[in-house]
Amino acid sequence: MSTPTSDPSTAANPQQPQHVLDVDDLSVETFHDVLADAANYEHMLAAGNPHRELPEHTLGMLFEKPSTRTRMSFETGMTQLGGHAVFLGPDATHLGHGEPLKDTARALSGYADALAIRTFDHAAIETIAAYADVPVVNALTDDAHPCQALADLLTIRETFDGFDDVSVAWVGDGNNVAASFAVACAMAGVDCTIATPDGHGLDESVLERAAAVGPAPTVTSDFQAAVSDVDVVETDVWVSMGEDDSKRDDFDGWTVTEDVLEAADAQFMHCLPANRGEEVTDAAIESDRSLVWQQAENRLHVQKALLVELLA
Repeated sequence: MSTPTSDPSTAANPQQPQHVLDVDDLSVETFHDVLADAANYEHMLAAGNPHRELPEHTLGMLFEKPSTRTRMSFETGMTQLGGHAVFLGPDATHLGHGEPLKDTARALSGYADALAIRTFDHAAIETIAAYADVPVVNALTDDAHPCQALADLLTIRETFDGFDDVSVAWVGDGNNVAASFAVACAMAGVDCTIATPDGHGLDESVLERAAAVGPAPTVTSDFQAAVSDVDVVETDVWVSMGEDDSKRDDFDGWTVTEDVLEAADAQFMHCLPANRGEEVTDAAIESDRSLVWQQAENRLHVQKALLVELLA
């Protein structure tokens, strides 16, 4: 779980609200509750049943990084819950420059009922959380992507009618999405293998956090062994925003193809955006084995459930 890096003696409120800076900021019980609630919201939406559980609530969205799915799903979710979202993009915020983060956190706490932060440095969201008087949700940092992990596990839960005897393999870069995914799989009790090229694995602290909440993931640098007999193969881009492009050279042979999925009899997941022809072929992501669009839609449902959990 995340630890604020700011001086606690000067934090605004000693009785901190619940923040979700990574998925294990939720208890295992609450994690499962959020997934169950998300499934209910999905069913209500499909049936046309209103669920305005956060009327007159405002979500402040401070985004230092560009966003498509994250922004759309949060704003749409707040509307469906009867509330409102205010988006502040890179040109409208002082994240990382200008006003101190602790001042931003305390000021915005007076306007919004919750804050969703999308930034580069994970220490920045930790500082905001230390000073905010309202719940802070991580909408992506360089270290973690808990909302994506929740959507991924909801997708697995729906596809296999639960988590019993489900095995998954993450193949590719041990990035922020992989880190949150590994911890979320442990919380769900899912058999998870993290396969990365040498030098691109998860930090040891992530593996320790996963082991603290459930079965620790298996770690390997053998792509073929990882995908040989699993129910789900998931991957992400090899080079994240702001990283050295030469990193791609280390991932030769790590592309998920239709043949890989057929051989394993596995479903495919990807958090998007995808670089088709690199980490996954166009044929694989467009195949009948692809859960990608269900996975993307599930961002809406899990984020609604998370906001209600934190605010209602």
